[in-house]
Amino acid sequence: MSGSAWPSPAARRRDLAAVAALTAAAAVAYAIHSCVRLSRFRAGAYDLVIFDQAVRAYSRFEAPVSMVKGVHNGFGPGFCVLGDHWSPALALLAPLYWIHDGPATLLVAQAVLLALSIPFVWAYAFRAASRYGAGGGRVAHPVAAAYALSWPIAETVAFDFHEAAFAPLLTAVALERYQAGRGRAALLTALALLLVKEDMGLLLAGFGLFLLTRRRDRWPGALLVAGGVAATLVATSVLVPRFGGRTGYYWAYWTLGPDLPRAALHAVTRPGDVLALLADPPLKLRTAALTLAPVLFTALLSPAALALIPPLLERLLASTYPNWWTPRYHYTAFVVAPVFAAGVDGALRAAALMTRRAGTRAGTGRAARLVRGWAMLVLATALALVPFFSFGASLTPAFYAETTRTRAAQRAVAAVPDGALVEAADSLAPALSPRTRTLLWDRTPRWAPWVVADVGVRTFPFAGLRQQVERVARLRGHGYRVVFEQAGYVVLTTTPAPVAARSRMSIPAAATAAAKGALGRRRPSDRPATAHRATPARASHSAGPGGPGGATASSRDAASGGTGIRALTRAAPSRWGQPRTPVARSVSMSGSTLPRCAPQPSSAAATTAHHAGSGGPSC
Repeated sequence: MSGSAWPSPAARRRDLAAVAALTAAAAVAYAIHSCVRLSRFRAGAYDLVIFDQAVRAYSRFEAPVSMVKGVHNGFGPGFCVLGDHWSPALALLAPLYWIHDGPATLLVAQAVLLALSIPFVWAYAFRAASRYGAGGGRVAHPVAAAYALSWPIAETVAFDFHEAAFAPLLTAVALERYQAGRGRAALLTALALLLVKEDMGLLLAGFGLFLLTRRRDRWPGALLVAGGVAATLVATSVLVPRFGGRTGYYWAYWTLGPDLPRAALHAVTRPGDVLALLADPPLKLRTAALTLAPVLFTALLSPAALALIPPLLERLLASTYPNWWTPRYHYTAFVVAPVFAAGVDGALRAAALMTRRAGTRAGTGRAARLVRGWAMLVLATALALVPFFSFGASLTPAFYAETTRTRAAQRAVAAVPDGALVEAADSLAPALSPRTRTLLWDRTPRWAPWVVADVGVRTFPFAGLRQQVERVARLRGHGYRVVFEQAGYVVLTTTPAPVAARSRMSIPAAATAAAKGALGRRRPSDRPATAHRATPARASHSAGPGGPGGATASSRDAASGGTGIRALTRAAPSRWGQPRTPVARSVSMSGSTLPRCAPQPSSAAATTAHHAGSGGPSC
């Protein structure tokens, strides 16, 4: 940024020092918030462990496999996350795992990435205000602070880790570079968004719509619109299935049609249905309003707001995945920087319009005062919204408190040995992921040698505590023994009890226990005759019958339609181009044998089951 924008070198140093301090403070605050949630067992397997397992694999130069995602969602234990979302940008975080291997690394990285977008939002506001004679720093400082406190950033920080962490930085850099006249740098940065998520082509198309309003950039704008839409189609239809995903797995527009061609035809021939869908349910309109509220809706006065249209329509036209249109989670982070950039531009345009009839000098002075007043109101709005979103929790002592359940959770995870294959309750899985092979404790039994259950509070993906209690009872009935139980946490295992513990049993009791175990292994009647019926959730496969002390591992695998634990425990290491496969080269999932980390056939039934069970956030 040119030094001529400041009245003196001292003013320049003060402004740059202020934005640097704000950026550093935001990074620290974001990291503390996320890491406190992690240490207090408020993070989850969905979605933190998914990314933890994938980035750990990247750090070992292996395919980005997430066993917890693959097993829960019916893809198999060797599922590549690139088959879930096209996010190769995650590989950039792999070197950080050479320094510290664990989920906290992702949370700190996310905090830094989000904070690094602040200087570019500040620079955009500073340059725009300076051009209008509004005093750059007096507008840019409150706008940047409001951005740092904004609810889309807060919800992203508070919901584990996601690829959305890259989006605010890349979009802010692209907009600031374009404003500075560096079109090539802006284009390259915008293109990098295509490595963040498969639908970022829609945001790229939105940038193209904005460029169409500028005479000298109409051709590049048209290319961005066409190229962005094409990139999204290629990512969702070619790249994601190539890495083991299912075409249409995240299709959410069933009200319009079962696929893109029929949905597009419906939208063109019956536009009234599209308008009705934008307000059904009404929460969609409230979320759209909240998206623009941080800048007091002045973004609507800027052509830059056109960039918001495709990504917002993607969410608001959905008829499934209600998390997409709620003002929670990380989804609004993809557009938060464009919202603030358009808000600044819209405020300056409004001020200029309101003072047009005044003389040149008087009008400029009045416009400057209006814009500075707007900036202070934007900051006041951000502060007023803090208690209503996730950052508000960090203002209370309870957020940092270590409770009885927290201490019990620490003991529960400590009871599981390193390297074990373990099914862990959603909130406990992040603590186990760095040192065990972690699966989600699910409605579907996986029959892992270790299980860490939670019967104290309802946990994802169960519908209620009763289901969780029944799952623990079922494990006990199939030969699992309890090694820890406190404050609602139960640790169970199939491993033999220590010799010292067994020696305390009387000889008759030991003989009786051995006889019961032998009978349990031999009697087919001890095994359930039908598969456990899964309640609606993300998993599309049914629970498997049998269990330790009932059927053998191989027979349970064949009968249950669940993940073969024998295959899981015999997994071989993977390399790029050589899928991470067990010795048997395949695993049984939902009754079909599918290659691991390889393209899998599209299943309409599985997709339908998935849509019926989108009860929780998905990565």
